[in-house]
Amino acid sequence: MSRLDSMLRRLTAQRDGLNWAATQVADLPGDALDMGLGNGRTYDHLREILPERRIWVIDRVLQCHPSCVPPEADFLQGEAEPMLRRLADEAHKIALAHYDFGFGVKEKDVAEAAAMSPVIASVMAPGGIIVSGQPLVGFEELDGPEGIPEGRYMFYRA
Repeated sequence: MSRLDSMLRRLTAQRDGLNWAATQVADLPGDALDMGLGNGRTYDHLREILPERRIWVIDRVLQCHPSCVPPEADFLQGEAEPMLRRLADEAHKIALAHYDFGFGVKEKDVAEAAAMSPVIASVMAPGGIIVSGQPLVGFEELDGPEGIPEGRYMFYRA
């Protein structure tokens, strides 16, 4: 498979997974969380599908497209663990989270996701959904929507 085809499969799976997750948490109170802003495509999609929810964003740097800059109060700049602890300390509960941190080295990404799992759990609302490009630990794994190849995206319930 070409890298272009792989990227298209990943982005389609991400969009379809987020849309599915939004329906799963429709009646669940709580905010949304985008872990890894990047260029802002996912954040922009979350704004569209969750217009009534506050969307927190965590990233080390703000370098997204100008149309995707989150409000200053919702952008937590820095390392993920202290930013998640801040959300937990402030008693924010997350109904839908998207995990997209990574270094691009599979073993390192999997290890980081496993290490981050307990702190992610600390901010999740009971029954909240996590959409993740990496395997997480300590959550109930869900099948997610049909049509997404196994392992392409993972879905968890807190």
